Amino acid sequence: MTTIILEVKGLAKSFRAHPVLHDIDLILQPGTTTAVVGASGCGKTTLLRLIAGFETPDAGTIVLAGRQVASPESAVAPHRRGVGYVAQDGALFPHLTVGQNIAYGLRGNARSGVDASVGELLETVSLDASFASRRPHQLSGGQQQRVALARALARHPVLMLLDEPFSALDTGLRASTRKAVAGVLADKGVTTLLVTHDQEEALSIADQVAVMRDGRFTQVGSPGQVYRQPTDRFTAEFLGDCISLPCTVASGVADCALGRVSVQASAADGPGTVVLRPEQLVATVVSDSEQLDGVGTVIATEFLGHDVLLTIDPDGDTAPLIVRQHSLNPPPIDAKVRIEVVGTGIVLT
Repeated sequence: MTTIILEVKGLAKSFRAHPVLHDIDLILQPGTTTAVVGASGCGKTTLLRLIAGFETPDAGTIVLAGRQVASPESAVAPHRRGVGYVAQDGALFPHLTVGQNIAYGLRGNARSGVDASVGELLETVSLDASFASRRPHQLSGGQQQRVALARALARHPVLMLLDEPFSALDTGLRASTRKAVAGVLADKGVTTLLVTHDQEEALSIADQVAVMRDGRFTQVGSPGQVYRQPTDRFTAEFLGDCISLPCTVASGVADCALGRVSVQASAADGPGTVVLRPEQLVATVVSDSEQLDGVGTVIATEFLGHDVLLTIDPDGDTAPLIVRQHSLNPPPIDAKVRIEVVGTGIVLT
């Protein structure tokens, strides 16, 4: 039987009578990465601090690898939980070298083996052994985060907690560091819980995504599930641009301004709102003489490099639509386009 690494049940926390977390349930399977994504101040970091042992819950329990480590009545000390923690800024000791920072995580090991272990950990995070003699201020932001990860890995944690570890890095460095860190954790088989406000980061790095709003999870599922099959309007809009159109549903088909769109089988017949992602719409230029359903006019374009966002004014009373497609030879402004829907829409009532 596979041991669940983390099980959180009914977790709640308030500060000065202000509720921050409400009835949080979460399960992490071995070797997986879960991302908790939400806006700043929604309770993500408080959840991490409760799991790490820096705070005590007002209600609920936290079980790590089959052992209860927190409840309102009792709590295991942070250093006895077997949890690694990497903060947003890495939190390296500035007066110590890189090697000494990593060795701090090896306290209790025989001195003769510490240097070898430091070298192995540096190699694990793709840093040369020569980095051991450097000071934190001599490292780039991405290198500092790798050292912080090496220090956290030194104690072979049962669970790794990452608190917005890439948010202070610039765009290019953030992507490469994120990929490198994810690779290290996957290679080591370390179960990881990441909190972030970056939707792209959550969707790209995680096996499971938990969307948080005002201290509650609105949806927990695979990246594909929460993005393609949101259960409510907030989750749909928070995870990316979406198009919401009034519709009437009958037998799994929504009749809307774009014509007839297939929707999830569970959608109830009657009025509703069909939600689509911009990349589900394909705009094809048509001549002025063609009279087709779903024809609109391109009124604005936004070049994003690989992609382009088209703002299209459809015929009728529907608000302008956003279409995302490849930036090679996109329809120009004022072009008449036919809009086709790819895939299935989601009906939210």
